[in-house]
Amino acid sequence: MNWKVLKTEDDYNKASIRMMEIFNAEPNSAESDELDLLIVLIKDYDEKHYQLPELDALEVIKYKMEEMGIKAKDLEPIIGSKGHVSAILSGKREITLKMAQKLKNYFSIPAEVFLHNAS
Repeated sequence: MNWKVLKTEDDYNKASIRMMEIFNAEPNSAESDELDLLIVLIKDYDEKHYQLPELDALEVIKYKMEEMGIKAKDLEPIIGSKGHVSAILSGKREITLKMAQKLKNYFSIPAEVFLHNAS
């Protein structure tokens, strides 16, 4: 589909459904480019039409870690080295879209948690 600025609720719903369908797109693919565009369009529509509560993805991750009884070292296969994990959990480093995708699957967190946090 040739995406444009989302102007109606119907446009927004179609874009949201498509975003969820391709959320695990291979990096550097046409679907990955489409996903990046959809995230921008959906975020723009949300900011104009909804008063969404701001969820801090980092706080959600820490909560899920506590809930599941896992340690920072358990996130190394998902995020990367011990240093990367530490930098993410301390807020010194941003969560990338690739990390967000992996964390979403690992913790079963809705993708929306990362829409305002992933870069």
